[in-house]
Amino acid sequence: MFIPRQITNDVLTDLVQSGKVVLIYGPRQAGKTTLSKVILEKTGLKTLWANADQLKYADILSSRDLSKLKALVHGYEILFIDEGQRINDIGLNLKILHDEIPGLKVLVTGSSSFLLSSRVTESLAGRKKVYTLFPVSMGELAQTHNRFELGSQLEERLIYGQYPEVIKLTGYAEKEEYLRDISASYLFKDIFEMENIKYPFKIRDLLRLLAYQLGSQVSLHELGRQLGLNRETVERYLFLLEQSFVIFRLPAFSRNPRKEISKSPKFYFYDNGIRNIVIDDLHTLALRNDTGALWENFILSERLKKLLYERKYANRYFWRTYSGSEIDYVEESGGHLKAFEIKYGKTKVKPPRSWLQNYGGDFQVINKDNYLDFIL
Repeated sequence: MFIPRQITNDVLTDLVQSGKVVLIYGPRQAGKTTLSKVILEKTGLKTLWANADQLKYADILSSRDLSKLKALVHGYEILFIDEGQRINDIGLNLKILHDEIPGLKVLVTGSSSFLLSSRVTESLAGRKKVYTLFPVSMGELAQTHNRFELGSQLEERLIYGQYPEVIKLTGYAEKEEYLRDISASYLFKDIFEMENIKYPFKIRDLLRLLAYQLGSQVSLHELGRQLGLNRETVERYLFLLEQSFVIFRLPAFSRNPRKEISKSPKFYFYDNGIRNIVIDDLHTLALRNDTGALWENFILSERLKKLLYERKYANRYFWRTYSGSEIDYVEESGGHLKAFEIKYGKTKVKPPRSWLQNYGGDFQVINKDNYLDFIL
């Protein structure tokens, strides 16, 4: 089963026409290598596949030696580097390739943005095109499934998530086994390999706490107290989990600090399946008490994918007053605010009066009847 990926044509165009190094970031197992294979086949150009796990490629691609680099790519039109974060001085070497071999097209994948981007951002200033590949989006599934089919698969998406392999597997036992493998083998791999983590088990504990507080405000002080860590360490671990594409944060929207909460962000998971396996709960919705939180996580992660893939830039928040009025999701774009309440059922919700008075009436409820219009 092939799942078309939304960024395919854009990456292909940039690789062939832009003259820049093309980088694809994203979590492990999101399908970066598979996508790259599809794109490279579409070019019809002679390609050198260089897996950074293989020493023969890693040594040359980290050498900064132009003669060695030229010898490596001689006779090829495209250089494809898989798992580029494993190569020392990757940014400087990509700069040499770009500047000294101008006809060569270069495509690089990397599993974590903080591992790769920290090494390429400065060296490749003005020389790169960057894409992020997430677990499969509903927009991508909509290319091969109609709305009825998407709706019939909704509960499965809420529970097992949308990693490509999870979607392809047919049995629930196989899906669960795969998610357990990701959480055990891949989820923290880059963090543990490349960062000096004093208490690695604390990151797992932190992620579990966030999973249980899904959709709720999070106090970093309280997280630190529960984990026995100071606030700075908690912040660092959260940053690493964000940069590893495990979680993302939603800050509070406030223009009136006396009445509106401005601190204590919310955290969500890029993938529902990862969230559920972290707390070891893959029960059906009928047996759960967190359906609302799963729905909210699903909608917000899908909306994020849509905005990023379509290169639509918007500030994203939640809103809450000290008196208890709240809105699940607020988007700010072009100086305009849009407010959304996210409900799994068909509950009628009116916008809070204080929101209407201060920010206007652009308000919508997102539920099972209209969610596809919001995320496709």
